[in-house]
Amino acid sequence: MSAVVLLGSADTRRSVYLQRAAAETGISFTLMDWRKLPEGWPGREAQHQLFVKIDPPLWDSCRLGELGELTADYRRALAELEYFAGQRQTDFLNTPAAIAALLDKRTCKHMLKTAGLPVTEMLDGEFKEAGALLEGMKTRGWHQVFIKPVYGSGAAGVSALRIRQGGDRMALYTCAAMDATQGIVNTKRLRHLEDPGEILPLLEEILRLDCIVERWYAKAAYRDCCYDLRAVLQDGHMDYLLARLSKGPITNLQLNNRPLDIARLGLADTMPKVLEDICNRAMACFPGLRSAGIDLLLERDSLRPRIIEMNGQGDLIYQDIFHENRIYRHQAQMMKRWMQAEDGAVT
Repeated sequence: MSAVVLLGSADTRRSVYLQRAAAETGISFTLMDWRKLPEGWPGREAQHQLFVKIDPPLWDSCRLGELGELTADYRRALAELEYFAGQRQTDFLNTPAAIAALLDKRTCKHMLKTAGLPVTEMLDGEFKEAGALLEGMKTRGWHQVFIKPVYGSGAAGVSALRIRQGGDRMALYTCAAMDATQGIVNTKRLRHLEDPGEILPLLEEILRLDCIVERWYAKAAYRDCCYDLRAVLQDGHMDYLLARLSKGPITNLQLNNRPLDIARLGLADTMPKVLEDICNRAMACFPGLRSAGIDLLLERDSLRPRIIEMNGQGDLIYQDIFHENRIYRHQAQMMKRWMQAEDGAVT
């Protein structure tokens, strides 16, 4: 017999809307809470063949200084899941190893670039101090960059730095701030700073989080906003493509930026297919990856696509779940096909 397991948390939008899709598809799954691992994982003696979807664990801390510890714990848990899966036959929507590979922005970007994919260019080196970063930017002739924690999501710690021509003026866009009692925190609200006396100390704290530095490209614009794109690819098919509009450089929808149907952008009819091909090539770099959220930008004027980053758990799109629930319905169909294949093989 076969069984489907969702490793996640109860009553989240992820679990609720996957449950709705599963019910519509005529299957059911067992929810296994992250907090019950490893004791709750079925042992070798269990009779079911398993198909497992892994949702991210819930984190409620705003302290960016804890980001490294939290993500290290998560990566250890994913490694344990690989071990558990080796004790008995287990299939995954995305394997723990594939999810872990995409968590590491630095390594992920290197792999994509090595494969010849168009990506946002990284500044070589690891920068732990603001002075070293400014010198690195000067050497490359870059006047604006994005700074991102290697491990993190949801714009936590992401910052955009612009140095004016001549280097006498600067601007920083970030959700990070210093708190007298909690240290550096994620405010979940974009702030615009122009005082070097405020920017440089904060930049020092951000860089201590272990960050990658990427070139800040001028993005394509729609009316008075710039935008990038979130694509959700599953089993080789683009299930969703959404534009994220912002009047600032950081477009994450968690910051009250505006989602927009790409049909309203006036792009060439061939663009979705071009993006789908790029995304499928990117996913092929990571064995065990069947579903991914991929962020891309289109360069202003040329509209040349570039991959910004990939997320092995980037399937929650509010504009989808509150309408067609297309992404989770596809996942439920994938689960059903797997169950039918497994049960057919047994009989």
